[in-house]
Amino acid sequence: MKKVITYGSFDLFHEGHYKLLKRAKELGDYLIVGVTTEHFDYSRGKLNLIDPIMTRIENVRATGFADEIIVEDHEGQKIEDIQRYNIDIFTVGSDWTGKFDYLNAYCKVIYLERTPDISSTIIRHGRGQLIRIGIIGTGRVAPRFFEESSYVSGAEVVAAYNPDVDSAMEFNEKYKLPTYVDNFEKFLDKIDAVYIASPNETHAEYVRRSLMAGKHVLCEKPMTFTYDEALELYTFAKLHGLRLMEGIRAAYLPAFQQILAVAKNGSIGRVVGIDATFTRLPAIGSREQCDYKYSGAFLEYGCYGMLPIFKILGTDYEDVEIKSILGDSGIDIFTEIHFQYSGALATAKAGAGVKSEGALIIAGTQGYIYVPAPWWMADSFEVRHEDPNIVERYRSEFKGDGFRYEIAEFISKINGVGQSDYKLTAGESKEMAKVIEQFMKLRKKNQGD
Repeated sequence: MKKVITYGSFDLFHEGHYKLLKRAKELGDYLIVGVTTEHFDYSRGKLNLIDPIMTRIENVRATGFADEIIVEDHEGQKIEDIQRYNIDIFTVGSDWTGKFDYLNAYCKVIYLERTPDISSTIIRHGRGQLIRIGIIGTGRVAPRFFEESSYVSGAEVVAAYNPDVDSAMEFNEKYKLPTYVDNFEKFLDKIDAVYIASPNETHAEYVRRSLMAGKHVLCEKPMTFTYDEALELYTFAKLHGLRLMEGIRAAYLPAFQQILAVAKNGSIGRVVGIDATFTRLPAIGSREQCDYKYSGAFLEYGCYGMLPIFKILGTDYEDVEIKSILGDSGIDIFTEIHFQYSGALATAKAGAGVKSEGALIIAGTQGYIYVPAPWWMADSFEVRHEDPNIVERYRSEFKGDGFRYEIAEFISKINGVGQSDYKLTAGESKEMAKVIEQFMKLRKKNQGD
């Protein structure tokens, strides 16, 4: 008898789960299905689980494909189970391709191709729904979003769109998703929400068209180049009951939320200064170095620096000053944004082609918070005082590259779980657009346009 084993959360059970179990059963004579516990899922970075484990087990049982159901609750159990049950074939979906190749030492590993055009029909229990996401733009960020989305329960990337045929086809070949190049409306018909990772100058129009089609939107920064356009889009989304989020990943990381709490709880006294630096040496020929109008240091990284400033000091600053150093091509390679508040000063520094220490320092009247580089991917920080022997160390690790926390927040908001916008408010996003608008005017002046 040929024995097959597969594992999964099977949360918000849907057609894709059903088809995977059906195909797993067809690989052999006896199928064992491992259903993961909430604790194990969280420890491996799986977010937003909704259904309790007994519901998930019963949904698997109801398919009739599982000859035996077991519970997976710890790392290393897969090898234990393969040996214990004398397994011949281990199988999972193709979105995990390569991740379990090490199990070939114990049995045959088969990756099953994902189900295209997955239906939104699921078993509902009044607590959530499967959100079908479409990706707009198939460049360097899209693959990371796709891979991280597999760790967020209730999220399923089902389609992609890019008018650049070569990029679209390359993405389609790698991820086996329906990828559209000339029919945006057909793409929108397949999905419930969009993630926009197209070139900066296309963001606002894609947001507008997606919202008008009734889709929730998560958009990479900068979402717009003007305050009025940001106000228009957020107002439209609110009036039509749609979720609109700007994707500044640092805002959603666990450690960043802890940094904000410590900055505001009085541990360092009154905050009087913030210095946030984000610099990177991009690849030769990258957008940051070649896009004369819509890229460069500030437009790529400036929002990150403004994030902790606005979160801690607010958006009611008295004055803002922007200064840039231009490269040979006329694109800013280093920009500083200086904010003056009543009783506080703050600086956000962005570099593309210039490298500096990427730390975040929050200065207070009784001490300071030091977040080492790269602070925008923080997993630890320190609170330091006058006495160098008094140092409080905090640690809050995250999984993957942090994308899944942003995606999880987006899905929670759509499902009505995350009603509060405290991690990144619409007001803060609009205020960033106001600073961006000022920068764009300065850029035109500097470039002689």
